[in-house]
Formats: sequence, C-alpha cells, structure tokens
Amino acid sequence: MPLYLSKFTYTPQTWARLIAHPEDRREAARTNIASVGGTLHGFWYAFGAHDGYLLWEAPDNVSMAALALAINGGGAMSSWETTVLMSVEDTLDALRRAAQVDYRPPGT
Repeated sequence: MPLYLSKFTYTPQTWARLIAHPEDRREAARTNIASVGGTLHGFWYAFGAHDGYLLWEAPDNVSMAALALAINGGGAMSSWETTVLMSVEDTLDALRRAAQVDYRPPGT
C-alpha cells in the first residue's frame, strides 16, 4: 500500500476546543484512516508552519483523497497537505524508466 505523509494545521477554534477538552486525536486519526482501509503509522505534533504530521498508508490515492476531502470538509483544519512517499526501490525503478522516456526540452 502507498505511504503518505500528511501535514495539518488546526484552526484557532479547534485549538480552543482542545484546550477546553483535551483529547488524544491519534484514536480519531486511526479510526478515520481505517475507514478507508488504511493504517496509521505515526502521529506527531510540532512547532512551526504546521501543527502536526501523520505517517499512514491507504490502499490507493482515491482512498487517500476521500479521507482528505472528509477531513477538510469538517472545518477543524485550516490546512491539510499530503505527500505520496515512494520507496527507494520504486524511485530506482522510476529512474531506470526515465532513461527510456522520449523527451525533448522546450526550444531544442
């Protein structure tokens, strides 16, 4: 299954709700991800541009997109970005295939 790295930022209202009623959001993330057939591998909060990061897997990009749409539609996040992670083996395969692509740079 493909691996994904998601970065999220809560809205100020979400932080206010969590301050008033602290909860471990890992369980919610596990449940959400499992609902599309995926698995949560890690959940971290952070300082900086994003409030947290998740490492997870899902059966395919459509499942990942469904989860992202549902989360974004919920209004608790001000941003949600997901990066598809590739294994070293997949990247090596892509490099080998790139040598066979018939590509001409613009203007050449």
